[in-house]
Amino acid sequence: MTSRTTTGQGKLYESIVDTIGNTPCIQVKRLAPDNVRLYVKAEFFNPAASVKDRLAISIIEEAEKRGDLKPGQTVVEATSGNTGIGLAMVCAAKGYPLVVTMAESFSIERRKLMRFLGAKVVLTPKELKGFGMYQKAVELAKEHSWFLAHQFETPDNALIHENTTAREIVADFDGDRLDYVVSGYGTGGTVTGIGRVLRKERPDTKIILSEPANAQLLGSGIPQEREPDGAPDVSHPAFEPHPIQGWTPDFIPLVLQEAVDEKYYDELIPVAGPTAIEWSRKLAAQEGIMTGISGGGTFAIAHQIAEQAEDGAVILCMLPDTGERYLSTPLFENIEEVMTEDERALMKSTPGYQMA
Repeated sequence: MTSRTTTGQGKLYESIVDTIGNTPCIQVKRLAPDNVRLYVKAEFFNPAASVKDRLAISIIEEAEKRGDLKPGQTVVEATSGNTGIGLAMVCAAKGYPLVVTMAESFSIERRKLMRFLGAKVVLTPKELKGFGMYQKAVELAKEHSWFLAHQFETPDNALIHENTTAREIVADFDGDRLDYVVSGYGTGGTVTGIGRVLRKERPDTKIILSEPANAQLLGSGIPQEREPDGAPDVSHPAFEPHPIQGWTPDFIPLVLQEAVDEKYYDELIPVAGPTAIEWSRKLAAQEGIMTGISGGGTFAIAHQIAEQAEDGAVILCMLPDTGERYLSTPLFENIEEVMTEDERALMKSTPGYQMA
């Protein structure tokens, strides 16, 4: 057995934004059933550690091309965190001020990361849910003539996943089976972009979509009321607060609506918040893969599919982000800051320095 070595990538990068994409598909070994191959697409390998880096660069660069975004103009967007962090990175690299509106219920780490990257974060009351932070972003854009990113409606969202995420999947599984792709949804950009490509180039691949068990907007069958431009008109009646941050705002985004209308997914499977947390912890402790609650939820469904799949099946699970931005959430609720009894016993098991 040879020692592990690296050789470098053979290229230099002009900007942090040039490192977005080309995230790896990693096989899960210890948690996967023996008769199938289960992979995760680790989107936390993006430079700001989430799939939303793709969306952020697409929104900004496509707007620059169209002339919709002027040099030095302030960008504003409503976000649960990951899109805001991605936009903060991109705007910092390109020289645009950024203002983010975010419901106060989302994790403290996210607002700190955005502020660390130079953005301003305007918090909205948690009782107004995602629709409230969305309305605040629209108000600020109109009042100050800022550029509204429109992540929930812009065609630039699904476009980047069609051009990058889906292309990477097709290339990575070229000549191999790919029986299932499993994803959750926030804006819907990932499933819509992937669906556009896989329906044409890998029509045998089944796309599985998931949403929170207590906030089944798609599962309810109730259509979303919309403004003429496709923006949500009201909060969806099937929404309830859930712990899977980044998934399922309290409305069905227009970007996701295309996946619904065009039947880009084959099955919709709900997942409970506690189950999502459980599987995120399992991935970390048994595979060394750190992902957030949304990644845990997606993996829970992927594992369920894997247990039911035929021998030799190949399953790919999207992992949207890293677990590190959930330190103040229930995901880390039982992770001790001080030594546990077992750890203290280990400390006392040798005669060296002992703490009181």
